[in-house]
Amino acid sequence: MATKVKAKTRKAVAARFKISGTGKLMHWGAGKSHILTKKSRKRKNRIAKVKELASNLAATYKRMIRGV
Repeated sequence: MATKVKAKTRKAVAARFKISGTGKLMHWGAGKSHILTKKSRKRKNRIAKVKELASNLAATYKRMIRGV
């Protein structure tokens, strides 16, 4: 009897995205770690907010997180 291969989560994707309560993939903006003096306050605030991932990528990344 053959055993079923266990599905594994892609840890890199799981660390960068989270699934919201409604099932959307959320991510944080890049560019908030260094060289902040030349960036405006408005730009830094916009980077810091959690954003929804584009729908064309969401299905692929969800499969990676769920390990399918």
